[in-house]
Amino acid sequence: MLLLDTADLPPEHRVDAFRAAFGQASVPCRIEHLGPAAAVHTRMHLWEFGGATLFTTDSSGFRLVRTPRHVRMESPPVVALAVQSSGTGRFGQFGAERLVPTGDLMVSDLRAPYEFSWPGRGGSRAFQVSGEQLGLPPDVVRAAAPRLRASPLHDLVRDHLVALSRDADRLAGDPGAAALGTATTELVRALLVSAAAPDRRVPAVRAETLATRVLAYVSAHVTEPSLTPERIAAAHNVSVRQLYKVMAVRGVSLEQLVIDRRLELARAELLTAAGRRRSIAATARACGFADPSHFTRRFRAAYGRTPREWQRMAP
Repeated sequence: MLLLDTADLPPEHRVDAFRAAFGQASVPCRIEHLGPAAAVHTRMHLWEFGGATLFTTDSSGFRLVRTPRHVRMESPPVVALAVQSSGTGRFGQFGAERLVPTGDLMVSDLRAPYEFSWPGRGGSRAFQVSGEQLGLPPDVVRAAAPRLRASPLHDLVRDHLVALSRDADRLAGDPGAAALGTATTELVRALLVSAAAPDRRVPAVRAETLATRVLAYVSAHVTEPSLTPERIAAAHNVSVRQLYKVMAVRGVSLEQLVIDRRLELARAELLTAAGRRRSIAATARACGFADPSHFTRRFRAAYGRTPREWQRMAP
């Protein structure tokens, strides 16, 4: 969902609009713009994934300052994991300061004061989750913050957030959006535990979160006909046999999972304005089914109606 595009506003209103939109998407803080007010420009988006949110910003330079007074204000305790998508950020919290280059992750414990800025142009993709949902004590988050890059899960989680941001409109509207938010939260938790105790927990964390990472991967790539068990196993550096074993422990059939996700997507798509105009075969292909006849048989078995009958039920 687009929160703000200052290109649509007169220059004299952009600063106030920026502050209002940021306040809607995140927690209270002071915002300072690093340049003349007339040069302020930004695009902000916010999507909901169950109890978590994805907040993206692309803008001219600014500085955020969250003071002890802001922390004392009534606001939900939130932890944000962000990938710097462009530019170089500067982040300071708990007495430490570091640069955040393009492609790096940064964790902000919004339950405590912090400062963050970038000069010139920059961009950020932030997954925000409540402290209660994350389920980690503040000392673990604090210990992990300066060591994210040391975790072998860093690139995996970063790439997941980038993929989530790239296709956020479609994914946030999918029936599995809340489950995807839960899976992403588990990935964030795994990264923080891994980074906080890198020598002791990495192998265990990778094993414990394999099923979660697989579920997130399937959600991100479900419309691709090439999504096979072999591809999923290769993406997670495990054998197909190990992949099946791990999913079986969770009571999940991998093939049925992919089919179910595709069917859920197709069922929602058929009721949209675009879906009502599109042929059944085109919808099948768009949702990852290579064979329209197979799609129709699966759809009827799952929902008791053919895709055409379901499509005609649209208001």
